[in-house]
Amino acid sequence: METIGLIVPCYNEEPSIKIFYDEVERVFSEMHANHVDYNHEYWFINDGSSDNTLEEIKKLRENDENVHYVSFSRNFGKESAMSAGLENVGGDYVAVMDVDLQDPPALLPQMIKYIKEDDYDVVGCVQKSRKQNFVRAFLSSSFYKVINKMSDVEIKQNVRDYRLMTRQYVDNVLKLTEYNRFTKGIFSWVGFKTKYIEYDGVERAAGESHWSLYQLLEYSLEGIVDFSDVPLKVATWVGGVSFFLSLIGLIFVILRAILFGGSVSGWPSLVSIILLINGVQLFCLGIVGNYIGKIYLETKHRPKYIVKEKK
Repeated sequence: METIGLIVPCYNEEPSIKIFYDEVERVFSEMHANHVDYNHEYWFINDGSSDNTLEEIKKLRENDENVHYVSFSRNFGKESAMSAGLENVGGDYVAVMDVDLQDPPALLPQMIKYIKEDDYDVVGCVQKSRKQNFVRAFLSSSFYKVINKMSDVEIKQNVRDYRLMTRQYVDNVLKLTEYNRFTKGIFSWVGFKTKYIEYDGVERAAGESHWSLYQLLEYSLEGIVDFSDVPLKVATWVGGVSFFLSLIGLIFVILRAILFGGSVSGWPSLVSIILLINGVQLFCLGIVGNYIGKIYLETKHRPKYIVKEKK
């Protein structure tokens, strides 16, 4: 019998663990009743939680040997948690799911059907609707438009990390070993035949979201830098245009001095122009510095996470 491995990143999700487990078990029981039989195993990744998340996972482990966990020494972030899950999970098929049930387990039978009957390598999920404020909605929409213009790979708007993948697909994702990871981009970069299914967004089963607006903005910037060199090209063009305009201005000043004589008037505008040019230079240096920082972290060859406990 084929096995589905479930990767479940967790950070301070104590109230959600048991609710998630019960819902997944219900879905697989219904599949069994409909003569769709798969073994399944859980890989909970405890990302340095400060609550009793790990204890809740251990309780499940006591009663179900198919429950496994990896517990980090500290919080390394969701990207590292998903990476740990992919590196440890077994099974013929692998699913990445959020423990808060915003990724409905009830979609699994449909996802399996697309892979088995329509020969897809991966089935991803896209939220059709989601309750969020105007600022977040605008920034999210803008991010996908920008990154798809800049990147060589297309990342579908509102796509979730929730997806079901074949073992071949997972093995190829694992070949990408970079330290700086933007998994949505990595999933798109490896290619393969992909199907997206849409569903209405649902509320968290318990607990609260740990993603602040600042963290989302930082994550978006990470994605753009990791999967595009367009910002570097923009910096080059901005620098070139600034130099060209400055050269024209210099020629104009020299000609005016020769033809009409010098003048001390206009120094406020001159100072403003100098500050503007310096601002452009610092902006370009910031872009270059961001890429250099990424290179610096890659060359350190630090592990993406450190495991404190595993079973």
